[in-house]
Amino acid sequence: MNLHPLPAFDVVVTGRAEIASDIVLLTLERAGGEALPSWSPGAHIDLMLPNGIERQYSLCSDPADTARWSVAVLREAAGRGGSEYVHSTLAVGETLRVRGPLNHFAFDTAPEYAFVAGGIGITPLLPMIRAAEAAGVPWTLDYAGRSEGSMAFVRELRSDHPLQVSVYSSEAGERLALDERFASVAAGALVYCCGPSRLLDAAQAVADGSGWPAGRLHLERFEAKAAGAPVLADAFDVELELSGMTLTVPPERSILDVVEEAGVLVLSSCREGTCGTCETPVVSGEVDHRDSVLTPEEQADNEVMMICVSRAACPRLVLEL
Repeated sequence: MNLHPLPAFDVVVTGRAEIASDIVLLTLERAGGEALPSWSPGAHIDLMLPNGIERQYSLCSDPADTARWSVAVLREAAGRGGSEYVHSTLAVGETLRVRGPLNHFAFDTAPEYAFVAGGIGITPLLPMIRAAEAAGVPWTLDYAGRSEGSMAFVRELRSDHPLQVSVYSSEAGERLALDERFASVAAGALVYCCGPSRLLDAAQAVADGSGWPAGRLHLERFEAKAAGAPVLADAFDVELELSGMTLTVPPERSILDVVEEAGVLVLSSCREGTCGTCETPVVSGEVDHRDSVLTPEEQADNEVMMICVSRAACPRLVLEL
C-alpha cells in the first residue's frame, strides 16, 4: 500500500557548475524529454543517488520552466554521504531517480515579504523572490553566510536587486541582528526564513517575543530540531485502519520502523522529520509531534503526523494506513 503517490521517474544530469565554495548547481532534465511535473516556490525533490542514499534538495529554478530543474548541493563533510557523492562522483550525462516535488514551505500571498537566508537556505527562497518580483510585490532579502565566496547566487542577487538585498559575511565581521531587522518589517508582511538551526531558532524566538500572530513567520529546516524527551515514555499501540492491523510500538523504535516490518509500505526518505515524505493522516488519538516540518498550527490540528519521528501522546493511535 502506497499512501504517498509522489511521482518517481528518471532524470538526466544535463549540467553542473560550482557556483560557490563547496556548492554545486545541478541541472536536471527528464529522461526521454517529457515535461517535468509542475511545482510551486518552496518545493523540494528527493534525489535517489546511485550509492543508495536519498537526499532532499530545494528546487531553485523557475517553476514556469517545465523542461529543466535546478538544485544546489552543499558539500557536507559530516553528512550521510549524499552531498559528497554529488560533489566527487556525479557527472553530466548520468541518470538519477527522483521523487516529487513536495512542498511543506508554501509561498502564500501577502502585500509584502521579508526573506531571511542563512547559507544554502537561499535555495527555496529564490523562486519566491522571483515570484514576488514578477507580481510587483515589495520584498527584502537578508542573506547571511560564512563568507561571500561560500554564498550561492550572492553576486546575481546583489547585482540585480541592490536596494532590496543585504548581505552579511561573518568572515568580514558582519552580523545579522534579527531583533532589529524584524522590528522594521512592515505590518502585514510575511517572513520566510531558511538556513541553519541557530538562525531559525533565533528567528522563532524574536517572533515569539514580539507577539507575532500565527502564520506570519514561515520556517524551513534542513536540520532536525531538538525534540526533547517524548511525552509518553512507554510503548503504545497503533491501529492501521486500512490494513486492519494493530501494532505495538516500543520506546526504542519508530512507528515507521514497526509499520515497515509489518509489511505496510509508506514512502520515506530522511527518517529524521525534515522532509515530510512519510506524512500520514491521523484518524484518532493525540500525537507527540517531533518533526521539523509541520507548523505549530498544523501540529495542533492533529490531522497528520510524520511517523519517522513523531509518536503517540496517548496509549493508542489510529492512522489511515
